[in-house]
Order: sequence, then structure tokens, then C-alpha cells
Amino acid sequence: MLMASATGLAGAALIAAPPAPAISVVPQPVEVIGVRGDAFRLDSDARIMIDGDPREAGPVARQLADLLRPSSGFELPIVRGAAEPGDIALVLAADEAPDGHAAEGYRLRADESGVRIGAATAAGLSNGMQSLRQLLPAAVEDGHLLSYPLEVVAVEINDYPRFAYRSVMLDVARHFFSVLEVERFIDEIAMLKINTLHLHLANDQGWRIEIEGWPLLTEVGGLFEVDGNPGGFYTQQEFAGIVDYAAERNVMIVPEANMPGHTHAALTAYPELTCDGVAPGPHTLMAGGGSSLCPTSGEAERLAEDVIRQLAALAPGPYLHLGGDEVSGYTDDEYTYFMELTSSIAADEGKTAIGWQELGASDELPIGTIGQYWGYTEPNEQGIELMQSFLNQGGAIVLSPPDVAYLDQVYPDDDSLGLEWAGSNGVADAYDWDPASIFEGVGDDQVLGIEGPLWTETIDTIEDVEFMAFPRLGALAEIGWSPAPGGAHRDFDEFAPRLVTFLERFEQLGVNFHRSSDLPW
Repeated sequence: MLMASATGLAGAALIAAPPAPAISVVPQPVEVIGVRGDAFRLDSDARIMIDGDPREAGPVARQLADLLRPSSGFELPIVRGAAEPGDIALVLAADEAPDGHAAEGYRLRADESGVRIGAATAAGLSNGMQSLRQLLPAAVEDGHLLSYPLEVVAVEINDYPRFAYRSVMLDVARHFFSVLEVERFIDEIAMLKINTLHLHLANDQGWRIEIEGWPLLTEVGGLFEVDGNPGGFYTQQEFAGIVDYAAERNVMIVPEANMPGHTHAALTAYPELTCDGVAPGPHTLMAGGGSSLCPTSGEAERLAEDVIRQLAALAPGPYLHLGGDEVSGYTDDEYTYFMELTSSIAADEGKTAIGWQELGASDELPIGTIGQYWGYTEPNEQGIELMQSFLNQGGAIVLSPPDVAYLDQVYPDDDSLGLEWAGSNGVADAYDWDPASIFEGVGDDQVLGIEGPLWTETIDTIEDVEFMAFPRLGALAEIGWSPAPGGAHRDFDEFAPRLVTFLERFEQLGVNFHRSSDLPW
């Protein structure tokens, strides 16, 4: 009996799972498990199998096929049904995600028999596909036929995000970016599982979104940008196209037309929005114009309602950003009246309003209103009070501390682009903070997520956008996705080589990232 037990123990030891492979994925998955078997090798008869609703899984399958077909030279048909050995299976069912993480979680397994990604939602499948992408050689991104077979290490990954809202903001008001440029940026952020693009559509320098009934907002207010260069705007049809393009890549568009401050472009277009009825000339300086809609103007309220209702219709996600920062010329009562009005209109349209932290001055916001914190990682008393106001009203917070998260601040080793009012911000800075440690007593359940704002006073090309966003956005992506560190800090020395490996993909794609001295090139 004793001998049989020993044999059983020995047998169990022989079939124990191997150690987890040293994969390089950004953001770091929650759980990586070694599996027995050889690596998966993509062969000419491989298929991409969809098991689930093809309307949900289809966009993910097409993106995967578009990635693999040029580099492999294989047909890789997309087929519905059960997978066979050698296939890549995308399985969409309620029980496929890790327990308790249906919204974006996924399970991925690869071995010599095939690759299987299971999820409960299209968002989860998309996240799993992006992880699979990083398990493949970086050369797949080049779009040329490779001289060697594509292989994926034998591995199992169970993964899900720490925070639901992982965002980057692109300011298209100070400098305008075309539809194709915005879509290019969407493709890039999706690779890091960033699931929200906050588009800052109106500021002093330009109004960038068509609003029916107010044609001069774009015809006049959209003419210029910083330094007086020609601006531009999106028609509602173009904006809807951006929304759809993003949705297929698991990126939600959150629009913002900042009001009642930073509205110089609107005042230039419509003098009736001013208090004296006189339209100011265009504002093309980098700094804000110190302008606001007239607090006693009925036309200003009508504009706000039209803008909010139309943006709500254009962006099907749950959130609408109201702005509300740096308002001049309003009394406290006038400001809270305007923001309570606009947030209520958003609520009427079925949206949860997000506002910059100043919005917390009101204690009569719709239940659940989100506050976006743009104070430092060491908050002052006012910042604490404003954020507590949102929490007291049933809301949550989005964290964007400028000393670690603002992507428009200069790099420590390169000040050729960007601002420096918050100090320089390197990759290590962007990585070495934790969202749940800024406000005492505020844990993960009260933090909706994080955002890296990219204001464009000094940034006028999409290459400039990429240079400022990457590689710092890789650090923020891991902060938003991966589990909280066990100790006081995350391990930057472990993270940095993974980020360098990820950036090899951007080299293949021609993305203009900064070769930061923080990283081990």
C-alpha cells in the first residue's frame, strides 16, 4: 500500500504542469500558466474558427486574419463552427471569461493542437487577440511574407483588467487631426488594451464637431488652430465613422466639447453667446483665452443643450464629458447652475456625465456623475474636497495626475516637444504610482479608471502625438490593467524589458515613439 502511494506520488510529479513560460506582454496578464505540449505552429490549412455570435466575434476574427495572412502567406479562412487541430478558435459564451470578469476578461490557451481564446464579450475576445498578437514575432506587424513559420509558445493565460476605464485623451481642438490620423492612433492604443479615447473637441483655438442648427461653430470656429494654421472639423457622419471604427477595436469614444469656459472659438462664431454681443477675433495662441459663455445668456443654454444632446446621440457609450474646467467670469452660483443644467441634460439622454474636478463644486449633480482628477499625486485640500464630492453623490473618479499621467509634459531627456508646468514626466514616473494610494480611504471600487491626457499646444502632427504618447502610455496601460503591486511599488526593472519588446512592434509599424533613456535598449 505504501509502495502504491509512492508510485502515485511519483506519477503525479511526472504529469505536473511545467513552469510558466517567460512571455513578454504589455500590460502584464493576471495569470500565466505553463502547459504541457509543444508550441503552436501556424500551418497552411489553419482556419480562424468562430464559436458564438459572428456579429460580435467577426471584427476580432477579421483583425486577426488581417494580421496573419500577409506574414504567413496562408488563406486563413474565417469559419463558423467547432475548431479542429491546427485552428485558432474564438469562442464567445457566457461561461468563457474568468469568474467575475465577464465584461473584458478572457482565457487564452496555445499548444501544438491549436490556439483557443474564450470570452463572454467581444471586448474580452479583442483583449485576448491583442495578447496573442504579442506572443507572435514582432515581424508579423511588417505586413510582408516571413521566411520562417509563425509559432506561439505553449501557454495558458487567464486575464482581466483591474479598472474598467483605461483611457487616453487626444486634444483635437488646439491642433486638428484628420479622421485617418485619429483611426491610426486608435489602432495603436488598442494594442495596449486602452479601451477609451476621450476626444477633446472644442476649446478656445477651435471647434471641431458639426452641431446641427449652429453651422458657424465649424464654419468659423473651426477655421484655425494654434499659431493660426488652418484647422478643420468632423462632420457628424465622419465622427460616427470614428466611433464605429473604434468600437470594432474595443475602444469607446467619449466626446467632450468643453463648456462654459475655454469657448473662445464658439464666441467668435456667435456673438450672441457673449455678454456684450461682440464677437472676439480668433484665438490662436497656445495659452487659453480666458473666455466663457455669457452666464446670463439664454442662447448659451440653448447651445449647451443642443451640443450635449447631439453628442450623446453620436457616441453610444455610457459616458459624455462635459468639461467644466478653468471657468472665468462666473460666480460660484452661476457655475454650479450651468454645470447642474448640463449634467442633467446628459442624464436625460441616458449618459453618465464626466467632468473635470471643478465640477465637484456642486453638490446637486445627477447620481453617479464621474469626476476627473487633474491634480498632483500628492493632492491638496481642495482636490480632496472636490473628489469627495463626487463620491458623496454616488459617483466615482478618473485619475489623471499631471506629474505622472499627462502625456503632453516634456520627457526628462528630451524637451523638444511638450509643456513643463507639471515638470518632466518619464516612463519610470508614469509607472511608479498607484491609483488607489492618492486619496486616503479611496480604493479600487471608487476609482473608475485612469486617463493620460495629451494636450496639443505644441503637438501639430500625428507623429508628434505618437512621440509624446509612447512609450509612456505603455506604463499607464499596465497601471490601468494589471493587478496592484504586492509591495509598495511596481517593479520597473521587470516591466522595462517587456515594454522594449513591445516597442519592437511599433518599429515594424513605423510608429514614432520616443527612445526614452529610462528603458534598456
